[in-house]
Amino acid sequence: MSWTWTGSADPSTLDPLRCALFLISAFILAGAAQTWWFKSPRSARFALPLDGGRTLRGRRLLGANKTWKGFVVMVPAAMVAFALLATAARALPGLSEGLWPLTPLQYALLGGSAALGFMLGELPNSFMKRQLGIAPGSAPTSPWGRWLGFAVDRLDSIVGMLLALSLLVPVSWRVWLFVLAVGPAIHWLFNVALYALGVKARPA
Repeated sequence: MSWTWTGSADPSTLDPLRCALFLISAFILAGAAQTWWFKSPRSARFALPLDGGRTLRGRRLLGANKTWKGFVVMVPAAMVAFALLATAARALPGLSEGLWPLTPLQYALLGGSAALGFMLGELPNSFMKRQLGIAPGSAPTSPWGRWLGFAVDRLDSIVGMLLALSLLVPVSWRVWLFVLAVGPAIHWLFNVALYALGVKARPA
């Protein structure tokens, strides 16, 4: 099969549940690598703000919590996770059925694109919170604002990831549904783990 960034797979041959489980499993592996990296002293050298300290209306564009150290590990970690899972699926009879018919190298490129979408998906939310005067790591003060902020914080990166994938391969609404149903809970658990390890000041 020749690689095309629009995805040449017949959507009717894809199993939404298997595709969703593949994505969830790959990002659990990548998230574990990111957690280990954040705990490593070596990551401190990449704790440089993405916005470079720039401001708009006297307020930071993204804030001090959005740094390069997440990007430098999540993208390669997702590439490796996608390639490893694809290789394992091809090696075991029946496991690759219903997944995108790509080579491990193509899965690696797909994983890097998905991780980039995952990381970029958080930035509009951070920008809006800074412009609303909400400090990094803080939540809105109103009850409805806290619930809305909690939901958006769990969903923004996942939506970014799914949008990036949808530009490259067929991603059905069922895949979106499965990942959006399970992904936010996993995302929250990783935040709690980072809090417990002292990497984050508080669970978001």
